[in-house]
Amino acid sequence: MVDLSKFNNDAFKRGAPAVKELLWRMIQQGFFNTEWITAYGLKRYILRVFGAKLAPCVVVKPKAKITFPWKLSVGANSWIGEEVWLLNLDRITIGSNVCISQRAFLCTGSHDWKKESFDLITQPIVIEDGAWICADVFIGPGVTVGENSVVTAGSVVNKDLPPNMICSGNPCVAVKQR
Repeated sequence: MVDLSKFNNDAFKRGAPAVKELLWRMIQQGFFNTEWITAYGLKRYILRVFGAKLAPCVVVKPKAKITFPWKLSVGANSWIGEEVWLLNLDRITIGSNVCISQRAFLCTGSHDWKKESFDLITQPIVIEDGAWICADVFIGPGVTVGENSVVTAGSVVNKDLPPNMICSGNPCVAVKQR
């Protein structure tokens, strides 16, 4: 039985001082969380100031949510779509020429349901070059999506996916060559 009174998150490393995180959250809410501001160059600049590693020509669409920019790397010409949520309690690495479509949720954290204390578990996510994460996809902790793969809309990805494949479903599996 889970006893949430025993949960202790002291070991979790946020990766930045509290004041930096607070400032980021204010900018995230006030500037990034609007439908009408595109300003891709300015968004890239702000993310870099907060520690994100971004190659040229990254596009971050309106209302994209990034929990910790200092735990994010994105390659050249990649797109992060509207209302995408990068819950990067651990590193998220996105390759070049990657499209992450609307409302995709990349989640690097979960809990150990076997332990009474419901311990936090984090693992990085890697999206390799040329991949397309379609709308409303969930990608869980520790997953690597292979180069040039497509993950179809609404899929739930809890295990690594191979390169050059169309992958679909819940649970998501490789269906055919791309």
